[in-house]
Amino acid sequence: MKSSRDPEIQLLSDECVDRFMNGRLQVIQSRGGYRFSIDAVLLSEFVTVRKGDIIVDIGTGCGIIPMILLLTKPVKHVFGIEIQKGLASQAKRNSFLNGFGDVFDVIAGDIKSLPLPKHMADVVVCNPPYRRVRSGRMNPDPRKAIARHEIMASIDDVIGAARYLLRKKGRLAVIYPSVRLVDVMLSMRRFNLEPKRVQIHYPGLESEAELALVEASLDGRSGLKISPPLLGQGSWENR
Repeated sequence: MKSSRDPEIQLLSDECVDRFMNGRLQVIQSRGGYRFSIDAVLLSEFVTVRKGDIIVDIGTGCGIIPMILLLTKPVKHVFGIEIQKGLASQAKRNSFLNGFGDVFDVIAGDIKSLPLPKHMADVVVCNPPYRRVRSGRMNPDPRKAIARHEIMASIDDVIGAARYLLRKKGRLAVIYPSVRLVDVMLSMRRFNLEPKRVQIHYPGLESEAELALVEASLDGRSGLKISPPLLGQGSWENR
């Protein structure tokens, strides 16, 4: 339900509103700049959320992950952190546009100097930049480059921030290229986050693995479950 305090929602000249989930979700995005991908949707479906959880989304972009979680899972409150001011503005407006102003707060800030208190989250989610700075072609659009390459934050920065934010036994869920699965799991263990669940994404039956979804528990015991493979766009294809 929309609050009487919701600000007037205005679009910039290069923005549009897209509708998803049979019209239940409206998303302000750039027409030609950074737009969310299926990766964020897969992560939203993968992460374990329990009733009353407080969630932090690192690198929230336009706010797509928090909004999907608020629509589909028993979340108490979500905080989205975004270093790019333009994307943080989109996320804030999306929060109010969809009536989440009281349960979804957007913070423009850097995870290297977190503007949130320690041990305040039950769950941290992140769809981090996938590529090292000197790997692959750098997109000339700085918004896309920051989202795709580790320009502003490395995977160690992300997992270190999660370690700071999580309560004991809290959960971190990330999506990462399958070729860097070892990197992300080793980083998790360095920060005392024990990988507990992995699901591998394949574009099709004849394709090699493309993405890996990993969920870890802070101070958790060893023991890893491998979920059934995920094909195509998951359940998003039917929405």
